[in-house]
Amino acid sequence: MTFYEEIQKKTAPDWPYPVNYGKENEVSADILIIGGGVAGSHAAIQAARRGAKVAMVDKAPIIRSGSGGAGVDHWGAAFTNPCSKVTPEETMARAGDGPFGGPYSFGHLKYITAKESWEALLDMEQMGMKIRDEDDEFKGADFRDEETKLLFAYDYKNKNCLRVQGSDVKVRLYKELKKLGVAFYERIMATRLLSEGGEQGARVIGATGVNIRTGEFYIFKAKATILSTAQPLKVWVFNTELAGAYTAHDDPNLAGDGNAMGWLAGAELSLMERSQESAGPFRYPAYGTGNAHNTWYPCSIVDAKGKEIPWVDKQGNALKTVEDRIRAGGQGPEAASLIRDLSDRIAKGEYSLPFYADLPGMPKDERRAIFGLMVCHEGKTRIPVYETYTQAGFDPDKDMLQANVLPPQLAGQFIPWWDHKSKMASAAQWRDTAFLGGGGLLVDWDMKTSLEGLYAAGAQTAGGGGHAPAAATGRYCGRRAAAYAENATQPVIDRKQVDEAKAHTYAPVGREGQIGWKELQAGLCRIMQDYCGEFKNEDTLNHGLWWLNSIREGEASRTYIRNPHELGRYLEAMMRLTVGEIMMHASLARKASSQFLDFKRMDFPQMDPPEWEKFLTIRKEQGVVKAGELPLKYWLLPPYAPTYEENYKKHSGL
Repeated sequence: MTFYEEIQKKTAPDWPYPVNYGKENEVSADILIIGGGVAGSHAAIQAARRGAKVAMVDKAPIIRSGSGGAGVDHWGAAFTNPCSKVTPEETMARAGDGPFGGPYSFGHLKYITAKESWEALLDMEQMGMKIRDEDDEFKGADFRDEETKLLFAYDYKNKNCLRVQGSDVKVRLYKELKKLGVAFYERIMATRLLSEGGEQGARVIGATGVNIRTGEFYIFKAKATILSTAQPLKVWVFNTELAGAYTAHDDPNLAGDGNAMGWLAGAELSLMERSQESAGPFRYPAYGTGNAHNTWYPCSIVDAKGKEIPWVDKQGNALKTVEDRIRAGGQGPEAASLIRDLSDRIAKGEYSLPFYADLPGMPKDERRAIFGLMVCHEGKTRIPVYETYTQAGFDPDKDMLQANVLPPQLAGQFIPWWDHKSKMASAAQWRDTAFLGGGGLLVDWDMKTSLEGLYAAGAQTAGGGGHAPAAATGRYCGRRAAAYAENATQPVIDRKQVDEAKAHTYAPVGREGQIGWKELQAGLCRIMQDYCGEFKNEDTLNHGLWWLNSIREGEASRTYIRNPHELGRYLEAMMRLTVGEIMMHASLARKASSQFLDFKRMDFPQMDPPEWEKFLTIRKEQGVVKAGELPLKYWLLPPYAPTYEENYKKHSGL
């Protein structure tokens, strides 16, 4: 018996669930939502409240699924809260097209978020999530509004980002979904979108899926479909033993399902060439080390000898007190930060590694807010960081926590979390989707994709990302999809398309092979590292496409599976293969380098030439990749109205 036969036939544990490969289940609904995370849940709630029959599909238990499943500690872009000093219109004017600005920020999504983030948070309060200091724990604190008892983060002057107690945010959403009668289809991986007449580019009328416990096949029919499966992960880096440390914010099981399914159905995508370097699998647990940014902002940092690292405002002026940092405030490239030349000053011997987060040296309210409120409710921190550290004896009133130590080649670089141009703790070719807004499905002011009947929300969209944007665009999208479904005709499924999807789904079942899904996934990542890494050119990208196709026809056809769980992992690998192809095609289409997109073409080294300051779109039509383009701020050009307010009033459904 060979090693591979031993693995396949003797070491696989008995499968604890009945297996019914091929058994069909049909589901009909007004709205089908694929992806039950934050965006999908808010969309389902809004659609159900408008009387739509909603079916929600997720690979995991919906009570904790998605990137928001582990919690949220701060809620941004709440520009309509009663304490905000900035309106949605003012923030769009101040920062270009959103809180982080930049030419490739999708302004209509930023504006929708600015208009509905606070409303989405009030929805959560009605569902039982605490968004106020009801017990007066922080009474008198600089970041507390005494009248509303709201607690603010980062910018205490403009007051549009709130501290919230959201470790149970998905539990609250789950209970509301159940109360509204939303039908759950859990442990089911969607595999293909279904279209009218089985034609690519036609109206989307549902999807197929497979239960990753029983192997049963599902056919979903719907008048409107919403994709909310977020952005792809593990496209460049894969390691099952270190999977829990891949990303601070996202569900490690994200495979780009929505992007891949949308692409195969003929939908248009944009910004798929954008990426940023990832911390890879060797990072510390999210927020498990001290720092001065994001959840830990504005914590004091000291060096190994107790010398404090100075802070500066965006002009480089010294900020001498914690209060000064807070008043300079904010998040993003223009926020107050540690001195910008810290690396050089370490090299000169002015500061000694390692660094420590000096919680005891912080004002009491700030210390308790960082470790206890924020490092407790943020995703992936309540149990692994807050409870574990506390049980082990960590006391923020007297103990310091070591700050991130980066590898020798980056010695001393203290990286702001938002700095998309900085080298992160990884090899240069290890890359991930961009936190500031990566690629995805292109949507209009109705959150509709380029395909009739298909909508998208949250990080599924081009430029989407973050908890509050997912909630805001999700609730908006749910309204728009429900309005469409009210007048849409009943879908008629094309049996030939279903049979093709079914054959694709079950391709590895019963197959003899010598490649497991892990080897398949690792091989895909190696191709992306070698041929779509930090530096690209036409030859490497075309070679990469050749290799991916070779894997699809070769190794993928020799991959075995032993149970429905492994079938799901195999299908995820195939989704990532498709996502890799999309990224390479998008990279070929942009024949210019771009600093903001962190995109480097060796054969087109000029950074951001004016003629390439535009959005590129790609889609697949009858097997042919079609590239297109859109002008910057196209959402304010005909056929749209020239202002954000006019477009929102026309399209929001309010």
